[in-house]
Amino acid sequence: MSVPCGSINRVEPSELITDLEHHGAAFARACRAAGPDAPVPSCPGWTVDDLLWHLAEVHHFWGWVLTERVDTPEGYAPPDRPSGDALFDMYTAGLDRLATALRDTPADTAIWTWTDDHSAGWLVRRMAHETAMHRWDADDAAGAAAPLDPALASDGIDEFLSWFLSPAADAQPVGGSVHIHCGDVAGEWTLRPDGDGFHVTREHAKGDCALRGAASDLLLVLWRRRPMSTIDVVGDADVAARFLARPALA
Repeated sequence: MSVPCGSINRVEPSELITDLEHHGAAFARACRAAGPDAPVPSCPGWTVDDLLWHLAEVHHFWGWVLTERVDTPEGYAPPDRPSGDALFDMYTAGLDRLATALRDTPADTAIWTWTDDHSAGWLVRRMAHETAMHRWDADDAAGAAAPLDPALASDGIDEFLSWFLSPAADAQPVGGSVHIHCGDVAGEWTLRPDGDGFHVTREHAKGDCALRGAASDLLLVLWRRRPMSTIDVVGDADVAARFLARPALA
């Protein structure tokens, strides 16, 4: 499901690539600081080494999609998992390859994605947010988690609402409308139940419940990195809890 265009704090592709590089480098530093065997509280069952391997794989796969201009993921050959410094080397090379390819590719270039937006611009946005969120995971594992940049977090909320809301069949129906309002940067959305999903608009409107807070806190709550108590909930708290309990697609 995509969200129709409106007035939000949208980050430009060139800035998102800079965010990808910045958070990608900070992620590696945080992984080294935490140590390979440290648990990742926000990713239950994972160690930092697992988190590093996951993001290395993600960058490797999408770098392949972008550079090969494929129209299907079939034919992708997953790399073997290295360990120690070799894993860091693989991660760094994959990040550099991906960032360079994104800079060299116009945002409207057609590529394969798992959404109905088949553009390199979609991939720029996805990789910036994936990397920034996992940087937060690594920082948290190292005991040094800090809020995400408000502008990037607001854009991340919009991306989450565009592509990561699961159908109602996977969870208890929410039973009401939800308004999300960033308190520190532009960003408002209203979600109304619509069949198996939601109709999402970028607008100020009254919902059965409202989720309010700093953009970083809202995004972390949506991605289940922080509990609902992190943000302000106005109105029907049960609707809010059922909405936040719905599993994301990925």
